[in-house]
Amino acid sequence: MYTIKEVAEKMAVSEHTLRFWAKSGFFPFVKRNENNIRQFSENDLNWVRIVKCLRSVGTETKAIKRYIDLCIIGDSTIQERYEIIKNTKKKALQQMEDLKKQLELLDYKEAFYKNLIKNNLKDSWNPMNSMKPEEAAV
Repeated sequence: MYTIKEVAEKMAVSEHTLRFWAKSGFFPFVKRNENNIRQFSENDLNWVRIVKCLRSVGTETKAIKRYIDLCIIGDSTIQERYEIIKNTKKKALQQMEDLKKQLELLDYKEAFYKNLIKNNLKDSWNPMNSMKPEEAAV
């Protein structure tokens, strides 16, 4: 059994976030000990993993709760859960494509600045470098 602190360290999620998720009903089977401290089992860690995954791609709290409720209902909801996961994966793949484009731009800008530094050049793309001193006064 794991405490919130141990789960936070193990799963790289803040204790605050885990408490919020618990209050949102994302961990339906977490027990509390005699001191009212949450005790996460290995099975509960699987709930944390899927919630963390869904949240990392921006899935809303309401949609995550729906997914968990469907899991609790059982196998009659497999098709709907499949659709949720399939749509979440599609969203994650789009985010990856967006990040690749952002990385390409950052690679370009990194090379651009590296060249400026290496050759002791001014940044001709910076609008501040083409302004008159009185225009640049802040």
